[in-house]
Amino acid sequence: MTKTEGMKKRTTVKIQPVGDRVLVERDKSKEKTAGGIVLPDNAKENSKRGKVLSVGAGNLNKSGKRIPPPVKPGDRVLFSGHSGEEIALDGRKVLLIRENDILAVIQG
Repeated sequence: MTKTEGMKKRTTVKIQPVGDRVLVERDKSKEKTAGGIVLPDNAKENSKRGKVLSVGAGNLNKSGKRIPPPVKPGDRVLFSGHSGEEIALDGRKVLLIRENDILAVIQG
């Protein structure tokens, strides 16, 4: 077996959320405190900010009309701390959350 035969191909997976779900990549957690103390991994808080990667089509209202989500890919958002499901996507961790868990769109 050659070296290249033993290597696995890395494929890019695309995930399209359904309904009112939004795929978000969390911002990195702070490595240091404001005073310069380096935080160990178990003391870091998960960031509540991130970048929208993709969005679902939105929910249906009572008359069956689709309500588009208030965010779009590329938006920076603030979301609830313990919301959604963390999943692995191409070697990175991303969060699949509901539209209702998004608290604000960050401007600027």
